[in-house]
Amino acid sequence: MASGLLGVIFDWRGTLVVTPPEVEWCRLALARLGRPADDASAERLLARILDAPAVERLWAAGVDASATAHREAYFQVFADAGLDLDLAEVLYALESDAALNPFADDVAATLATVKGAGLRIAILSDIHFDIRPAFVDAGLYDLVDTFVLSFERGRMKPDPAFFTECLRDLDLDAANSLMVGDRASHDGAAVQLGYPVLLLAPLTATSDRRLHLVVCLAFE
Repeated sequence: MASGLLGVIFDWRGTLVVTPPEVEWCRLALARLGRPADDASAERLLARILDAPAVERLWAAGVDASATAHREAYFQVFADAGLDLDLAEVLYALESDAALNPFADDVAATLATVKGAGLRIAILSDIHFDIRPAFVDAGLYDLVDTFVLSFERGRMKPDPAFFTECLRDLDLDAANSLMVGDRASHDGAAVQLGYPVLLLAPLTATSDRRLHLVVCLAFE
């Protein structure tokens, strides 16, 4: 093909799936426990979490490189925010529930088109839980050649070794592998290794259509 690409590497959250806003995460947790879950209650809960002294731990380097480290970081923040254990457990369960991250409407067609043209596909994600079941449930699992997940590899973006492991799994070189993501600081770091990189605006709704740009780059 004219592009010379042999593989496409996709980020997960923000690129293929929509993650609920933080206030919705709080509202769902309150509702699940049968507590007041109006907008004001959810906003107050979120403010408590974001005002916790340890809140920066949620975005600390390496937090997604270990499922244990991720859980410890979240529960430290919840404790600092003064949340009871029941609420902390539900919040964490929801944050780790792939079903609350629905695929965008154009994901299935895009992956099928890329795979059907003979390209290899990888999912490269900073994540603390196994997202493969979500692909199985969506009928997309067989379209993916490898899942490179930070909590399994002990690395996360923008670590060059994380991108290199993905290439090794695909048996491809950076120059013929397109990295597709939504964060310049993390996904965009692949350009330093010689990848062509496509950065998309983060998804805000399943109806957002961004992935036609992947097809344009791969086949033109």
